Amino acid sequence: MRSIRGRTNSTERRGGPIRRTALFLALALLIPLGTTVLGSGAKASAAFNPAAFDFWVDSPSMGPIKTRVLRAADGNTNRVVYALDGMRAGEGLNGWEIETNVAETLASWNINVVMPVGGQSSFYTDWNAPSEFLGIPAGTGSANTGSGATDALSGGPGKSYRYTWETFLTNDLRWALRDRLGFNPNRNGVFGLSMGGSAALTLAAYHPDQFSFAGSYSGYLNISAPGMREAIRLAMIDAGGYNVDSMAPPWGPQWLRMDPFVFAPQLVANNTRVYVAAASGRPTAMDGPNMGTVNGMALEALALANTRAFQVRMASLGAGNVSYSFPAFGIHAWNNWQDEAYRMIPDLSASIG
Repeated sequence: MRSIRGRTNSTERRGGPIRRTALFLALALLIPLGTTVLGSGAKASAAFNPAAFDFWVDSPSMGPIKTRVLRAADGNTNRVVYALDGMRAGEGLNGWEIETNVAETLASWNINVVMPVGGQSSFYTDWNAPSEFLGIPAGTGSANTGSGATDALSGGPGKSYRYTWETFLTNDLRWALRDRLGFNPNRNGVFGLSMGGSAALTLAAYHPDQFSFAGSYSGYLNISAPGMREAIRLAMIDAGGYNVDSMAPPWGPQWLRMDPFVFAPQLVANNTRVYVAAASGRPTAMDGPNMGTVNGMALEALALANTRAFQVRMASLGAGNVSYSFPAFGIHAWNNWQDEAYRMIPDLSASIG
């Protein structure tokens, strides 16, 4: 998610792109176990915002789901953006509210901010089945060690119901926001980090009437590349004890539907305005000398490789609807994602409502 010199052609190939990708994967897979991953890292300016309010909506399959809403400064109901969390999305607040002041900045741009809460390891998609391991139903284990990898062996804390986050965001929540708050259900924006970045592009690709803009920061935009499924598998185990096989069978239509590299033509056909960013993996002055920084460097390197592949894919399609940001410094951390959000806002503002 960083060569040994030899006498044969096979060893010479070790320095090539496939070998380098494998090394990045090895780092990203080994480091997360015992550290926080995919939506964690150096903090920006964290704050609970009392101006935001809880907005509860029932999901037929998942039960009551909380969303935090911050209204636009000018009171309009036409301009709306959804902010998606990372792999470790919590049950209390959305990470954008916990770790950054991006919601307040968006509101000052007269944009209504919708921050769904929960969905740990979900990729904000409709899963194939409730998460379980070896036939042990989710939620039946007694372990609560704080490590998803450990808890998964005892049944884990994974949800006992089937995730249906795409349905919730594009149906249940969408129409509740319209009916109860008067929010425009069309030409909204959506953006996210890491897991949420990949999901933002997925939602826009298949729901173009709802989302005219999509932003991805440090997203995994080529999930069918060699090694990516197993990278996601280990990250999900560590982030809540979830099983990727319960989300989508390997390499089938459901999995490919989630891969931005695969559905890129849909984004072009929709003329969705897309903003895609990934940093170099080189730490900034805000990223201290610790294992979290090392972890964030490896994860961002993988995100960058995925994003560059997506960029080539879009270029091959002649896409003129996408902007890229590749800063020279930045790791898989909130300070990086907050900076990207600031850079994205003018494009978002011009593309919604």
